[in-house]
Amino acid sequence: MKATKYTNTTLGTIESTSNRVANDNLTGEKSQEREKHLVELLRESETFQEFSNSFCSVTGLPLTLRPATYWNLPLHRVKNEGPFCQAVAESPHGCSACLQMQEDLESAAQDTAACKECPFGLIDSAVPVKIEGRTIAFLQTGQVAIKPVQKVNLKRAQEILAKKGIQLDISNLEDAYLQTRYVEPERYQSMISLLKFMADHLSSISNQLAIRQNNAEPVFISRARKYIEENITEELPLSRVAKAVHTSSFYFCKMFKKVTGLNFTHYVSRVRVEKAKTLLQNPNLRISEIAFDVGFQSLTHFNRVFRNITGVSPTEYRRTEL
Repeated sequence: MKATKYTNTTLGTIESTSNRVANDNLTGEKSQEREKHLVELLRESETFQEFSNSFCSVTGLPLTLRPATYWNLPLHRVKNEGPFCQAVAESPHGCSACLQMQEDLESAAQDTAACKECPFGLIDSAVPVKIEGRTIAFLQTGQVAIKPVQKVNLKRAQEILAKKGIQLDISNLEDAYLQTRYVEPERYQSMISLLKFMADHLSSISNQLAIRQNNAEPVFISRARKYIEENITEELPLSRVAKAVHTSSFYFCKMFKKVTGLNFTHYVSRVRVEKAKTLLQNPNLRISEIAFDVGFQSLTHFNRVFRNITGVSPTEYRRTEL
C-alpha cells in the first residue's frame, strides 16, 4: 500500500481534530459532531480513497467509512450497491427492515469485526475504527451472498418480515435478487481481513497525529516532548518532567493539556505505544522485552495500555505486521 499522503492544510486540520477527539471529555451532541468531522477527514484522505477504489474494483462490493452513530443505510447509493438492495432500500417498508439489521450489526461490531445476515440471506459486515479503544467509525461492506441465491429465499423472507409487521411486495424484484453477488465464504473472510488491516491503519493515523508537535506551542512544551522522547525507557512522573523544563508541576500540567489536547499520562502512554509498535516489527524481540524497553513496569500494564490505544493486543498487532 502506498504511504499516506496529505497536504499541509489537510494534515493540520486532521491533527487538530484528532487531538480534540481522542481526549474529549465532553458528551452528547458536541462530542459526536467532533468525531463525525474526524471521520469525514479520514474518508477524504488519499490513503482511504486509494484503498476504497482498489477494494471496490477487485471485489465488486460496495465499501464505506461511516461514523459510529449513523441513522441511514450506509451502503445505499454508494459504488457497487446491489440492484436488489437498492430497490428494497428505496421502499419505505424495506428501509425499516434494513435499518433494524444495521442497528444489530453496529451493536455486534463495537469491539471487533462482525457480520449479520438479513432476512433475504444477504450478508453485511462492519469493522470498527478506534481511537484509544473507543469506536468512532466503521468500515462497512456487504450486500453479498455466501450461499447461492434462490427464488425461494424471497418467499421465506417475505414471511419473516410479515411476522414483524413489515409488508413488502417483492414480486417484481426476482431478477434483481438473482443478480446478487455471490462470494465463497473463505474468499469473503479474506476481504474482511483486508478491512481489518485498513481499520488498524486509519486508527494508527489518528493516534500518530494526536502526538504530533504543534508548531505554535511554547518552548517549554517542546522541550518537554524532547525530554520524554529521550527518557521514555525510564519512569516519567509529571513532577520530574516539569522540573526538567523549569516550571511548576501545576502550571506544566495545565499548559501541557491545553497545548497538546492530551493529559500528561495519556501523552506518555501514546509515545511509548508508538515506539512499541516499531519494535514489534522485529520478530526477534520478545513482547516482554519490548514492554520494558519502552518504559512499562509490567507486561500486564503494557498489554492493557496498548489495547486501549490501538484496539488490539501487542500479539495481534505483531501478527498483522509480520
